Amino acid sequence: MYTERHIENILKKAVSQTKVVLLTGARQVGKSTSIRRIFPDYQYITLDDENELELALRDRSLFFKDKAFPIIIDEVQYAGELMREVKRIADQSDEKGRILLTGSQTYDLLDQASRSLVGRVSIVELSSLSCREIFGVKFQDCFLPDPGYLKQRKKNLVHYDHLWEHIHRGFMPELLDAERDAEWFYRDYIRTYIERDIRRIVNVKDEMKFRSFMVSLAARSAQIVNYDDIAKDVGVDIKTVQHWMSVVEASGLVKIIHPYFNNAIKRATKAPKLFFMDTGLLCYLVGWKTYESAQNGTMAGSIFETFVVSEIIKSYLNAGKNLDHLYFYRDKEKREIDLLIEDGDTLYPVEIKKGATVQQDWTKNFSVLNKISDKKIGQGCVICRVDTPVPVDEQSMAIPVEYI
Repeated sequence: MYTERHIENILKKAVSQTKVVLLTGARQVGKSTSIRRIFPDYQYITLDDENELELALRDRSLFFKDKAFPIIIDEVQYAGELMREVKRIADQSDEKGRILLTGSQTYDLLDQASRSLVGRVSIVELSSLSCREIFGVKFQDCFLPDPGYLKQRKKNLVHYDHLWEHIHRGFMPELLDAERDAEWFYRDYIRTYIERDIRRIVNVKDEMKFRSFMVSLAARSAQIVNYDDIAKDVGVDIKTVQHWMSVVEASGLVKIIHPYFNNAIKRATKAPKLFFMDTGLLCYLVGWKTYESAQNGTMAGSIFETFVVSEIIKSYLNAGKNLDHLYFYRDKEKREIDLLIEDGDTLYPVEIKKGATVQQDWTKNFSVLNKISDKKIGQGCVICRVDTPVPVDEQSMAIPVEYI
């Protein structure tokens, strides 16, 4: 059964605004299913079809010769050379939304699209399912912990039953089928990812080292990225780690959140934080076999923070927003704020806790932001497992995770 995706309105808007739309996202997040359902009148071609791919690579003009428009070309990353022909076709007509492209590996694809289709393409990113989508929540605003947002979000509140079971199983659409074995799914997912995407982009002589790299990243989700430590874990040099990291990020499997920097807080760290976009994949890679072991294990706090941040990121992507205004804070005294959301001239501090008992010291580091004179500091929040919003102090609220 199809689950309605919140990004549908953004895709429809993109089609009405530009000649070409490129839908990106990690493997198995539902790009093909969604785009075919939203645009049923488009001719559909997939480059997973070896005959179509061979023709696209051999003669891109001939590839389009007998195709009907408007058209969807799926898995276009296999033939990035098509971009120049897409440009030529787009320039033949003023019609908007004539060509829809999808791609699951954007390492080279975004560069090719931006160079060949400048001014002609809208790029939209689809993630795995959000809790809003799974639980049928219609609310689609980006998360922002200000009173106006919280008031509107309360009107659309649904309790997230069995939350840790969802966190452990993950949010890939295929796993909504209760009969689908999640461990088998992720085993095949990693194998396919390495064999079909990584081999094509990276000269991986030892596939087990790349898998070890993925495990090392998963173990560090919601933590500061330390390339040297990862390199030592995997047994490769730092340049290799940095290159592999860029490929994994381009695949949509992880997101990098950069530290907030301001002249008033010069002692802030410059290293970014890493977050997996699907907690099911994270749990599989680090070996948490059950939701109970994930919930009670040594990584429980990091897994919960990863889940919360990924849900916030999804709220922005599904609203067609970029992630340029999401940050975190950490300084040399190790004072940390899990997330900072910049909205215009206002900064909103966000802390993330897996517990349900409110503690006064949860917001103790928010005061470091008072040094910033050119920004307003909005209402802070702690996202946790409380049942209803509870004041932590005069400037901050503890809010249920369902408010994301």
